[in-house]
Amino acid sequence: MWWDDSALLGEFEQLVLLALLRLGSGAYGAAIRREIEARAGRRLSTSMAYVTLQRLEAKGLVCSYVGDPTRSRGGRRRKHYLMHDAGRRALVRACRTFTAMAEGLEPELTGAHDA
Repeated sequence: MWWDDSALLGEFEQLVLLALLRLGSGAYGAAIRREIEARAGRRLSTSMAYVTLQRLEAKGLVCSYVGDPTRSRGGRRRKHYLMHDAGRRALVRACRTFTAMAEGLEPELTGAHDA
């Protein structure tokens, strides 16, 4: 097969990777959820973000680590996520594919071709 199934991204996986890229190293689920809600206007639960992060981790596109306990979290630890190079490559591929497919379709997308 000419593509790697682990690098194929669904729309929500793309949003999570874009949020992780924007937030930088050590982002965590709730911050990723807030970023998607703020930028994409998509409402989602923190658990949806974590399920997607787990799937991306299983694909080898991100990794996680558990931070130190903090007083502000009542001594609890927070799980942080980092994007691997493979995740960045998969995201670039998805963005390029979308851009190539959408190129020249603005009139059809906006209804301007009917005028």
